[in-house]
Amino acid sequence: MAKNTGRARKAKAPSATLRLRLGLGVMLALLLVVGGKLFLVQGLDVGGMAEAALQNRLTPVELPAERGSILDANGAVLASSVIRYNVVVDQRVNTKTESFRRFDEGKDELVKVSRDQGISELATLLGMDMAAVKEALTGDKPYYIVAKDLKPDVEDRISKLQIPGIVTVGTTKRVYPNGSVAGGIVGFLKDGTTGQAGLEQTQDEILRGTPGKRLFEIGADGLRIPVGVDQLTPAVNGKDLKLTLNSDLQYFAQQAIQSQKDKLSAEWGVIVVSDVKTGNIIAMADTNSPDPNDPGKSDPKDRGVRAVTAAYEPGSVEKMITAAAAIEEGTAHPLDHITVPPTYTVDGQTFTDAFVHGTEERTLAGIIGYSMNTGTVMVGERLSKEKRHDWLQKFGIGEAPDIGLPAESPGILTPADQWDGRQQYTVLFGQGVAQSTLQTVRAYQSIANGGVMLQPRLIDSYINPDGTEEKVPAQAPRQIVTKDTAQQVRDILESAVTEGEIKDAAIDGYRVGAKTGTSESPCDDGKSGFCGYTASMVGMAPMDDPRFIVEVVLQRPKGSIYGITNGPVFRSVMSQTLRTFNVEPSTGEPVRLPQYVK
Repeated sequence: MAKNTGRARKAKAPSATLRLRLGLGVMLALLLVVGGKLFLVQGLDVGGMAEAALQNRLTPVELPAERGSILDANGAVLASSVIRYNVVVDQRVNTKTESFRRFDEGKDELVKVSRDQGISELATLLGMDMAAVKEALTGDKPYYIVAKDLKPDVEDRISKLQIPGIVTVGTTKRVYPNGSVAGGIVGFLKDGTTGQAGLEQTQDEILRGTPGKRLFEIGADGLRIPVGVDQLTPAVNGKDLKLTLNSDLQYFAQQAIQSQKDKLSAEWGVIVVSDVKTGNIIAMADTNSPDPNDPGKSDPKDRGVRAVTAAYEPGSVEKMITAAAAIEEGTAHPLDHITVPPTYTVDGQTFTDAFVHGTEERTLAGIIGYSMNTGTVMVGERLSKEKRHDWLQKFGIGEAPDIGLPAESPGILTPADQWDGRQQYTVLFGQGVAQSTLQTVRAYQSIANGGVMLQPRLIDSYINPDGTEEKVPAQAPRQIVTKDTAQQVRDILESAVTEGEIKDAAIDGYRVGAKTGTSESPCDDGKSGFCGYTASMVGMAPMDDPRFIVEVVLQRPKGSIYGITNGPVFRSVMSQTLRTFNVEPSTGEPVRLPQYVK
């Protein structure tokens, strides 16, 4: 029988030591692997795993930019925005939170806050009863609005409470303090954010600004990490838009044209007031102007700006262009002696006047002063067909004014080689051609301004969020006729008021020049014939140094067109404009060119 010796027991010792050493080696190897992995993930972040984890924890909240205001020439607010915030809670997170930790900047340390304390603090900021706030925060709804329309300073204080489950959502509210005053020009927003009409639409990118962002970390439990990422990218507010409009005069003009439209049961009416020296639009009034605060109450057809969108046959206001062209070309003079028959036939086309008369000895001033189609054709035929077209084009017919509004019409000016036998003559007195009210005002502005056409201006400047102002440069002026020709045409227009048939445009103390226009309005359904008249009056004052152009247009008034006049409305708006800008009364004697040859 074999015996156990001490040698045998000692032989097992190296085996135990070896196992111990192997175990320690394996543990060290595992530690190296884990440590290396941690180094790769946290140090080198191979594959972006740590970055991805961080991104999953980050919660962005958009901070809306304040939309720029729209102001009149004197800074009166026509449109403005206010930023407001809604307080929203994820009840599932807040309800389960007994307490939370937040960083106390005063103590420079993390502090523990009970849920009830957080609710109490929130209730104080909201001005609400604590019990009501606690009820709003308790439940299982992932999205519940606790409070609405908070100002930015209150939102900032609520965000700093770091209450679990609570976030603030920014909104903007657009308000229009003047209601329908310049409503079509200002426009309105779609869904409270995107411009849908007027300047709100065309200047949307400039007005809207750039949203900001608040970024913070949320843990897996849905709680905000007190010392985690907390980044703020401030919003960049939009630019303000300063217009050339005078809102007081705009209101006055809107009331005046609305009253005229209602009185004569017309379909619509327009008034434009323009500064002769700058091209600035001082007022541009439409009937039934929409209120941007509630545009749905307005008929869609009334939401635009007809002064630039509606092109119509201007009628006899176009005779000014014919007279200017003939004088500039040297084929006529205001006191030319012209024998005007009862009717006039040329190239097989016969023309008559709105009143019955025999053969009369007229001056060019008398032809324009009494708005005679016959005499106008006799003077206009001295120009070739091509020149007639070119002069209409020089005066801006066929060219949209481009003042920054949607759907501006260029009008209709058919090429001369496409005119038929009659149209080549009717364009001389405003038929067979179409233009907007603002195009007519622009043409008259060039005569009032010594023959120099200034493009109309509606947007005066952009104001940056820091208050600096960027003036919108005026377009290059154009010399349409000479200064002498412009003066002769002004004398004709003034004589139409002093000696002609437009005496109801006269204003006490001021010299005035004006011209009326009447044209047939085609039916909207496109059928042959016409469905009423367009009646207009355009004039300038004071004639010793013209400052303003006013045009009044009325579409399809009811009743006899011969009994309709826009003189009182023109006179009222022009008088108000002269008073508003403190224009000194005229000096010198009014021009009285003879209308007849004696």
